[in-house]
Amino acid sequence: MKELTEVLNSKHRKKEFSCGKEMLDNYLQKQANQDIKRKLSVCFVLNDKENNLLKGYYTLASNSISQELVPAKFKRKFPKSYTSIPTTLLGRLAVDKRYQKKGIGKLLLIDALRRSYEISKSIGSFAVIVDPLDKDAEKFYELYGFIKLPDSGKMFLPMGTIKELFE
Repeated sequence: MKELTEVLNSKHRKKEFSCGKEMLDNYLQKQANQDIKRKLSVCFVLNDKENNLLKGYYTLASNSISQELVPAKFKRKFPKSYTSIPTTLLGRLAVDKRYQKKGIGKLLLIDALRRSYEISKSIGSFAVIVDPLDKDAEKFYELYGFIKLPDSGKMFLPMGTIKELFE
């Protein structure tokens, strides 16, 4: 499958990106490259090849969550000796205003889930975790089957569910 996104690099026009959420714009413009260099996360971008503008981006990083946060129906499968469960964090996902309402967010999410699933074949990851910025983001993730984690504000999609999408 041809890659939809690529890792952010110096050729990308970050300064022109605006999704309408200052925190997400600032992250891309001021911090994403440093996080990549420090191996804290990787920022994947969807570039408009015609005018070289960024349509959107997302970040992925290793993560873990307390076993206590996992709903009982999933927790039964874990050894009791695990106090935390390995996951993949989909830390940020944003679409430039010029490309919103065109399905780009869905494309980015599918790309992030596909990458996360492929990585989980080599490095253990029970689920993809998101921490929605606001109610709109929460609704977006709910639309694609993400489940709220009790008492945390975070949401998750089990890797078993993601596997069904790609196999």
